[in-house]
Amino acid sequence: MAETNIIRDIKEVHRDEENRLIFEKNVSIPLKNSDLPVRCNVYRPLSTENGNKFPVLVTYGPYGKDIAYATFFKGSFNEVNPEHKSKYSAWETPDPVYWTARGYVVVRADERGLGQSPGLLDTMSRGTSECFFDVVEWAAEQEWSSGSQWRVAARRPKGLAAIIPWEGMSDYYRDRCRHGGILSNKFIDFWWNRQVLVNQYGKPGRSKLTFPPDGPGARGQEDTIEGDLSEDILKKNRMDQTKDNEANKFRDDEYYASKEFNLEDIEVPLLYHNEVEIQKSFFDAFLKDQDTYGWSTPGKVPPVTITVRKGNLGFNDAVAESAYTKRTETAWPLPHTQYTKYFLTSEKELSTTALKETEEVKLTYHALGSIDDFQGIRFKTKPFEKQAEITGHVTAHLNVSMTPDPSEDARLEKDIDLFLTLRHIDPSGEEVLYTGTAGDGVPLTKGWLRCSMRKVHEKHPRDKSYLIHREYLSTDVEQVKAREVYEVDVEIWPTNVVVEKGGRIMLEVASGDTQGCGVFQHSSEADRPRCKFMGNNHLHFGGELENYVTLPIIPTV
Repeated sequence: MAETNIIRDIKEVHRDEENRLIFEKNVSIPLKNSDLPVRCNVYRPLSTENGNKFPVLVTYGPYGKDIAYATFFKGSFNEVNPEHKSKYSAWETPDPVYWTARGYVVVRADERGLGQSPGLLDTMSRGTSECFFDVVEWAAEQEWSSGSQWRVAARRPKGLAAIIPWEGMSDYYRDRCRHGGILSNKFIDFWWNRQVLVNQYGKPGRSKLTFPPDGPGARGQEDTIEGDLSEDILKKNRMDQTKDNEANKFRDDEYYASKEFNLEDIEVPLLYHNEVEIQKSFFDAFLKDQDTYGWSTPGKVPPVTITVRKGNLGFNDAVAESAYTKRTETAWPLPHTQYTKYFLTSEKELSTTALKETEEVKLTYHALGSIDDFQGIRFKTKPFEKQAEITGHVTAHLNVSMTPDPSEDARLEKDIDLFLTLRHIDPSGEEVLYTGTAGDGVPLTKGWLRCSMRKVHEKHPRDKSYLIHREYLSTDVEQVKAREVYEVDVEIWPTNVVVEKGGRIMLEVASGDTQGCGVFQHSSEADRPRCKFMGNNHLHFGGELENYVTLPIIPTV
């Protein structure tokens, strides 16, 4: 059990006549498996004083329920529609003024071990989910609740009626920590040190923290009301993701296994969308029985909506990007997809025709490239003769090898990291960039693979002709020897684009991060040691060897 301060009631109640709500700050929520509470803020309509009950929107997170959005990330806050922000707004949570005015209660909780919630800081863990479970059930039982999140929804807490995962990460290992088996350390370091660690319960000097103005950070947090803790106790009271992700490499390590859940265990209606009015209609349907959209009628609302990215509209410009059209579909992947192979050639082209190269050829680039030192090869299609839509899953099949640097012992264990990027070149020859998660310009999509993790689980029900399935288990490791050629299949994350007549597609094969990775970089020297990776990487052509990328082409109807 975490060491902590003497726990007391620190609740405050404020009546906000201007915004017609009651604000209860630092309400203590009891937990089933702990003597320590989770602290939350409750924002409820004034009419709850008269016994009116409302559905409740519950969030539980690490960023500080009391840190103003405008302080946490001013640039992002300035871009939010004024109707959806207020003095109560906080990072990645619903705005209380907007939602209470529309007949909802908002409960915003500090995750265990963070903000004003004492306990063990262990984000995204099984214990964290258990606490969120208790928070949801507590909210359902309150007198102002009408009683009707990924990991938590899978546990089916009493009172949970619907969830909206906002940019939801559904696979801790594959989506967040290890892309293709390669440690994605930069974002985790950035996130942990600027947004989480600095918000730990009991950390001295929280209210005086400052950060560079670029990007999010836990600026403006209040000090721990119950007092500071010593650095020794703070260390005992946290699990450090930056260290844990580096130390644990495989999905069957207990660290990752304990953070997994089954999406199929979620039984409540689920919406993954970013328009507030759609969100409201979804919640109204399942929490108020006011369905004006058709959510509760099976089959009425198509399960898939695609933003069709056509043209070069720039990035991080919501007004310009509103010109992208939206299209609904009945299934994913799209049933009429034509998976088309584009073959790589030793002349650095992408062609729908497989060219038989009689002589064996290899293209070489240095290993251990980085965002500041591009090491790789680019392959381009000829200009498209007619417009084509690419929507769905992308895979690449490559023949690779490595030659170790002369300074390194060739007898030692070796490996190859593959960083693949798909880029869209418009008819004028300019690359089209799209809006990334942090507002930066990003290419069509990316994919990764550590060659020692190349084993495909072909008998797994999720393995498809269009989607490679890997388990990334400790028992899946396959040896990589210097100068031996290996056939590998690389998953590239799904995408959508319309390539206009005269446009091109480019495939980039590299040994490290390239433009468009943003803060999601893979630069850990501990995970990519010189003794294992240093040297040259090669792509092999000729004879029976084929290298290709399979694109999901959507035929014109």
